[in-house]
Formats: sequence, C-alpha cells, structure tokens
Amino acid sequence: MTITEDKIPRTLIILLVISMIIRCFLAGFHEFGNDEVYYWTYALYPDWSHFDHPGMVGWMMQLFSLNLLFDSELALRLSSVVLMTVDTWLIYLIGTQLKDKITGLYSALLYTASLYTFVITGVFIMPDTPLMFFTLLSIYLFIRYFTTKKEENPPVETHGSASLQDNASLLLAALCAGLAMLSKYSAAFIWVGVGLYVLIYNRKELKNKYLYVSILISALCLLPILIWNLQNDFISFTFHGDRVSLWGKLRLDYLGIELAGELLYNNPIVYILIIIALIAFFRKKHAPETIGSRLLLLIALPWIGIFVYFSLTRSTLPHWSAPGVSLLIPIAGAYLATKQENMTGIYRIPVVIVAALLLLTVSVGLGCFEIKTGRIQACFASDKAMEMTSVGKGDVTLDMYGWDQMREGFAAVRDSLVATNEMQADDGIIALKWFPAANMDYYIATPLGMKLYALGGLNQIHKYYWINQYRGGLQEGRNYWFINQSYNYYEPNGWYLQPYFEHVIPVDTFPIYRSGRIAEYIFVYKLEGYQCAN
Repeated sequence: MTITEDKIPRTLIILLVISMIIRCFLAGFHEFGNDEVYYWTYALYPDWSHFDHPGMVGWMMQLFSLNLLFDSELALRLSSVVLMTVDTWLIYLIGTQLKDKITGLYSALLYTASLYTFVITGVFIMPDTPLMFFTLLSIYLFIRYFTTKKEENPPVETHGSASLQDNASLLLAALCAGLAMLSKYSAAFIWVGVGLYVLIYNRKELKNKYLYVSILISALCLLPILIWNLQNDFISFTFHGDRVSLWGKLRLDYLGIELAGELLYNNPIVYILIIIALIAFFRKKHAPETIGSRLLLLIALPWIGIFVYFSLTRSTLPHWSAPGVSLLIPIAGAYLATKQENMTGIYRIPVVIVAALLLLTVSVGLGCFEIKTGRIQACFASDKAMEMTSVGKGDVTLDMYGWDQMREGFAAVRDSLVATNEMQADDGIIALKWFPAANMDYYIATPLGMKLYALGGLNQIHKYYWINQYRGGLQEGRNYWFINQSYNYYEPNGWYLQPYFEHVIPVDTFPIYRSGRIAEYIFVYKLEGYQCAN
C-alpha cells in the first residue's frame, strides 16, 4: 500500500474513525472486568482521591456518563473510546515534531496496533486512560515549547524576563503533567524527564522564572491527593510503597514475567521494532537527534527502567511500564520513515506495520471469541469429572462474562426467600474482596436495589472500607446474602465468614451457561445473625 504526502491527513482521519468505531463496539459488547467495575465506585462515590489511585478516572466516568445518568458499559467506557482517539492524533503530532508527517502517520498506526493503547486505554476504563491522554498532551506541549525557544534563540541575559505569552506552552504542559499525576502517580516521570532535559541540554532554562511557576502549577494539581491522604493517614502512599521495593532477594522469574508482559501488552512486533529503532538511534543510524526525541527518551526510559528494576525483587504488572514503552513509538515511527527517505513524496506503509495491525486484529478477535464462547479453553480441558466448586477455576475470561445471568439467577432465589419471610427485601449482600465485590455491586446489588458490603481488611476490600461506612455499615443481628462462584470459590465455613455470623446456610445452586456449556456454578448462602468478631 502506498500513500502520497498530501493524502496523509485523510489517511489519519480514516484510521481515527475506523479505530473509534471498532472500540466503541467492543466497549458496548463486553461486560466489565474486575478493575474496570471497581473504578465505577470512584464515580459512584467521588472523593478527593482514593485508596488505590487518584480520582481522575472516576471524574472522567462522571463527565462522559453525565454523572452516571447513563450507566451502561458503553457510557462508562466512553471516555476511553474518545480519549484514545485523541491520543492517536497527539502521537501523530509528536511524530511530526520529531521528523515529518509520514513519521506521524507511522507513529499513529503503531500506536493503534498496541494492545495496551488500543484495548487497555482505548476500550477499558482504567486510570491509564486519562494518564495517557494528559501525558501525551503534556509532552506535545513541552516539545513545542522547547523547540520554539531554540528557534527564537534568545540571549541568556533576557531569557529570564520572557513574557507570559512566550511561556504559555510551558505552563499548559505543566498543567497537563499535573492532571496526568492526578490520573496515576507514575506520571511524575514526565517531570523527571523534563528535569533531565533541562539539566543536560538546556541549563539556561533554569533562569526562566516561568519554569518554577510551571512546577508550582503541577504541584497544585496534587492538592486533592494530599488532602485525602492527610485525612486518611497517608494510607495510599503506604499501600503503593508496599507494592515495590528498592532491594530484596533477586527473583529472575519476576523479571521474566515483567519483560514477557511488556512484549505482549505492547504487541510483540511493535515492541521489537522499538528495540531495533533504539539501537539504530544510539548508533546514529537514525533520523537526526531532536528536542522531541531527547524528551521522549528521557521520560520513557526512566519510566520503563524503574519498574524493570522493581521486578528484580517484587512482582510487578506490565501496564505499569507500558506508558513508557508507548512513548517510544514515535522513535520507531521516525526509524521507519528514515528507511524510506525519498524525493517523490510517495510512501509505502511498511510490512511491519501491516503485520502489527493484523496481529492486534487476530488477538482482539480471539479474545472476544473466547470471552463470549469459552471454546478455545474447552479444547484443552480435561474430560475428567470436576468438582462443582472447581468449575471454571483459572479461566480469567469469566471476569467479563456471566454477571447478567448471575443477577437473574440470584433474583429468583432472593424472591422465593423473601416471599416466605425467610429473608427481608432490604437484606444486603456480603462480598469478601474488592473483586468480585464491585462486579456484584454493579451487576447484581445496584440493579436489584440492594446494598453490598465488603467484609475483610483494608488491603482486601480497598475503597469498600469507606463504601461500607457510606452505606451505614453492617448491622448487628441482621441477615445477609453471600454469593459464591466456583471459579473463585471461598469455603463458606472458613475464617472469613464463620466468625461473623451465627449460621452460614446454603440456599441454592445454579449454573452459568456459555455457548451451551456450564462455565461456572453459583452457590447462594443465607448468612444469619451478623456479629462483630472478637
């Protein structure tokens, strides 16, 4: 496939439209995963900040759903669909700043091909959605600011007295960086990279008073986080501090999982291309080094490096470092553009980009197929009889399947016991962890007009520690429901339930079907006589 330079903008628009339509369909076609539906509680109970993350993801859900007036999966994921479309345009603009329009288009295509950007930030509603939007917007503005300053080349002695208008991009970039940190703490790497750039390449900027104003603007954006943590004994920082460590016993298995996760999350073809582009860049076999490439590298490499370092001793998650990998995509776009230098203005879409997009398409298609049918895993399932309490165990696709069926089955059981006065209509539901507490809250309790409470320690129930209080707390002597799933089974007479209730009574069992097969079993219990454990 070839393209002329004047057709690049139209090609970009076609990409944005097709991508948005596909992701809009995916957003409305699937039930929420555990993390997504948990962040719904941020919008349901907004606060200055939250136990796990700052509040931006909840505010985005409120904004795009009109404060939960529309609360379907599509409405709550709409910010992801819209913002990832804007992200793709921003990565195009960053690519053009690095080199030219074809670099921008290649960058946009590679960005679309990443599973992390296309699905995790572009379909799912996660803190990464606003994180990537504000990060890319901030970086674009920083590049524009430093590039403009270099072109103007003001004398050192007058640099510090530059006007507010001259520094508008800097101040806006700082605001966006602050909003990125209000999305996820790791956005602090934006300022790490900018600080390194100033110290290494542009020390005269240290005389610019607006640089310090911009730092203050970003700091002011963090006030909601500070206020909430002051009110809650800095519990959020303690929680995240416990998830990482600067030293410990070397665990190469954790490192392997981190690197494999980076490879898969960012699309293996895109990831390997980025590595090749970086090698070529540092060997000077690349497009000329620019302000944009310097900034991207100084932000992205520390972002990736710190989580790779943490993975040497602690278990990490691939999406922690994925934003840093995504920021290197324009470097890969510039590498591909350099290899196609020509004077004709006619460019070919590289085979590696086509392959990356095809791999994404196949991966997403297979993922959707498996979630809806479970047939792939069924091909490898043993014919050996399985205990009912183990059916579906290990099948992560059940995180996003069966919740509507579960509500219908539970509603029938509930209605029968309420009709015989064995339970009351206002008896609540008990869950034992933040997941599946949020799933049951969104798909079962809220539609049925019930209250759900989470039982357990703060590290197990997270925001539900506060939600329990908002809902009046568990009442001494009251009866509650407990819904147990075979794929995530809890022994009902275990220590997490038995000490809190006089009786744990099994009531009913029903299956969840997928593609004509039983995907899991649901066990319903009546919990009689709540009592505070000694």
